[in-house]
Amino acid sequence: MITATELLSGAVRVVDYRCSAGPVERPFTELHEGHSISYVRKGTFGYRARGASYELVAGSVLVGHPGDEFMCTHDHHVCGDECLAFHLSPGFVELLGGDKATWRTCGLPPLPELMVLGELAQAVASGRHDAGLDEVGLCFASRFVAVVTGRQLAPQTAAERDRRRAVEAAMWIAAHSHEDIDLDRAASEAALSPFHFLRLFSRVLGVTPHQYLVRSRLRHAASLLADSDRPVTEVALEVGFADLSNFVRTFHRAAGVAPGGFRQAARTGAKQDRKILQDRVTALIDDGRLIHP
Repeated sequence: MITATELLSGAVRVVDYRCSAGPVERPFTELHEGHSISYVRKGTFGYRARGASYELVAGSVLVGHPGDEFMCTHDHHVCGDECLAFHLSPGFVELLGGDKATWRTCGLPPLPELMVLGELAQAVASGRHDAGLDEVGLCFASRFVAVVTGRQLAPQTAAERDRRRAVEAAMWIAAHSHEDIDLDRAASEAALSPFHFLRLFSRVLGVTPHQYLVRSRLRHAASLLADSDRPVTEVALEVGFADLSNFVRTFHRAAGVAPGGFRQAARTGAKQDRKILQDRVTALIDDGRLIHP
């Protein structure tokens, strides 16, 4: 039994796959419809593709190439398996580079260069990190290409024009943070491809566009909570959070206190407590940086 939950659609489509098949289930042939990179986060299974066999365990990577047939086996099934898969559009694959052989790697063992970003991707999918799923997916795919091809990822410096572009993009995101902004829209405003925009923004400002978007929303929320009597739900919706529970969880993780507690501290007149809480929210801009390839 396989369940597939789509977490994100678009040029970078993210799907959570969970399989409960065991040794008694008969394997069957499947077909990769596009390019994909899947991080095995739990369990084990066999992967057969292009005449080769791979035993994938937690931390392994499964690479799919369009048109290739494959088969998953569960001879050593113990507790089921789970994968976080990034399905990439042809345009992104072209930008990422690598030849046909790169994208027909099929299976990779647990490699530290990929496991770190794989776990980061899982943290994002679970709501424990404020990067965007499309952003971390591109980071993961870019690192995969670098590892397979042996390409060196030398530190890059940003030209003055690029730095200005990144700052202007950040200003635009802050001004429109209450709106529904994804990587494609922000990149379009900067007149760059999403992949190049992500790399430029992260390199110049030290945070990804989505991280900056979330932190801008939290700044505005902190201001509204401190200076108005509007209900927490209304504040969450106004600053751009579509889900109240997500807002409460994100705000608490950032400020160390729930939105209601933040408001209460702000209203008590305890200036020291209020300053500490505001400083915690402000510090979002400087912490939790995504390691970008």
